[in-house]
Amino acid sequence: MKQITLLLISMSVFININGQIPYGWAGNSVNAVIFRNNSVVSYDTIQFIAYYDSEGAVCLGKRSLNDSSWELKKTAYKGNTKDAHNCISIMADGDGFLHLAWNHHNSPLNYTKSKYPLSLELEEKRQMTGNSENKVTYPGFYKTADGNLFFLYRDGGSGNGNLVLNTYDVQTKTWTQLHDNLIDGEGLRNAYWQACTDKKGVIHLSWVWRETPDVATNHDMCYARSADGGKTWTNSQGKKYSLPITAQTAEYANRIPQNSELINQTSMTADNDGNPYIATYYRRADSQIPQYHVIYLDENKQWQAISLGFRKTSFSLSGMGTKKIPIARPQILCLDKNNQKQWIVIFRDAERNSRISMASCFDLLHNHWEITDLASCSVGEWEPTYDTELWKDRQLLQLFVQKVQQGDGEQTSDLEAQPISVLDIPVQKRKSKNY
Repeated sequence: MKQITLLLISMSVFININGQIPYGWAGNSVNAVIFRNNSVVSYDTIQFIAYYDSEGAVCLGKRSLNDSSWELKKTAYKGNTKDAHNCISIMADGDGFLHLAWNHHNSPLNYTKSKYPLSLELEEKRQMTGNSENKVTYPGFYKTADGNLFFLYRDGGSGNGNLVLNTYDVQTKTWTQLHDNLIDGEGLRNAYWQACTDKKGVIHLSWVWRETPDVATNHDMCYARSADGGKTWTNSQGKKYSLPITAQTAEYANRIPQNSELINQTSMTADNDGNPYIATYYRRADSQIPQYHVIYLDENKQWQAISLGFRKTSFSLSGMGTKKIPIARPQILCLDKNNQKQWIVIFRDAERNSRISMASCFDLLHNHWEITDLASCSVGEWEPTYDTELWKDRQLLQLFVQKVQQGDGEQTSDLEAQPISVLDIPVQKRKSKNY
């Protein structure tokens, strides 16, 4: 695929093949929310994509990574696109079977997989384990180094829910529920999490707590990790958790009070040594302006939080439902090669005309970030998702991109269906400057 140059989006890889389903629903952000794990994902040289069309049908596509033409399929499944929580998440397992979950907001599990490896033909909808599958929200797939999968979702409601962890074995082709209550809200709160796996196979998990359905009650950033596929969990210092993890037993990577404009469900990554990095945004007590932050474990195994500090305008984050927010939740990656690291944060900010933007840093200690706009046009309320497996395997960054408009509190907009693209972002590693 030809790279798309910085500062100009040519959109040469539109999902538009012979006029077949070239556009996707754009009346809210359901196709472009950050907690889609994943929107686009690769297996070897084949890349898959999923989206809702203008009628709410679940659509799938695949292509060779060397070809911009997509084979598309409109499936028999549909979703309520008027609720931006109801996104589609996909992942290819170690044998090339595509797994799919869609249309969830405190609702019964919708799950299926492909009939054959690398196929767009889907089986009938099925259960995973049959346990804790009646009030599902935020389902997400993650692949481990052995090709198996794990699946995270909330069981229960906002401000009152638990985190469920299922695992999939590619040998037996079966799901097992490891934990029906990995993180316990104790009927008082719930965890909004982000997760990743590192090159050593360790699962990293971080989360904020929310006390009520009001987003303003988000607080704190907590952390846990598992080195055995999710069976047992420790904190960053190796101390084993007694499960389920609660507000009293959790490790706090950063204490952030309620009413700090702290957003939930952002992103995290890890470097080659397994050190975790969490991207989020919130407002510090001495400021009126929410800023992007990176929370990370330093060389002395101490938690640090740094502000990117470039934002100039304030906003208030409160209320229920999907919000119309002037900035996107951030996506973080770490390019770790030849003993040099580059941290990348992808975001969208109304201050920058709601374009796709990238912040890049080569030294977190000096905390100097270079900001580049990757597009010349607005993408509305888009949030960044990317092909996680392509990044892991080849360090190639490809984003799912669609202009969308989100109304406040689950309101939809009048924006007509918009084209979808996979944008190839050139990421060049270089030596850091002396700041």
